[in-house]
Amino acid sequence: MSNSSIERFDVGARMSEMAVYNGVVYLAGQIPEDASQDITGQTAQVLAAIDALLARAGSDKTKILRAQIFIADLADFPGMNAAWDAWVAPGHTPPRATVEAKLARPEWKVEIVVTAAV
Repeated sequence: MSNSSIERFDVGARMSEMAVYNGVVYLAGQIPEDASQDITGQTAQVLAAIDALLARAGSDKTKILRAQIFIADLADFPGMNAAWDAWVAPGHTPPRATVEAKLARPEWKVEIVVTAAV
């Protein structure tokens, strides 16, 4: 792949799950598969999905350049952090922002967007 080409993964009519350009992988917002779980469970699911997508692009969580976390209720911040802290690679904690946001579905408690180096 040349540096000027864009590689898209899981391309749909509205969005792609991931794009790789010039050595950087851009993930779409990742949401939980099982929304019946609490914030810690939903966050763990989202982080596992991020791991899987990064692996497909030839990257991993140690190469994350930034993470943007959207949670439906800031009261869930400690529970989200519990899953994050168990997952994040020590010594490779990326720049991160966490904001409260109304998500696309009321049952979703968290959505995470990641940008990483390949």
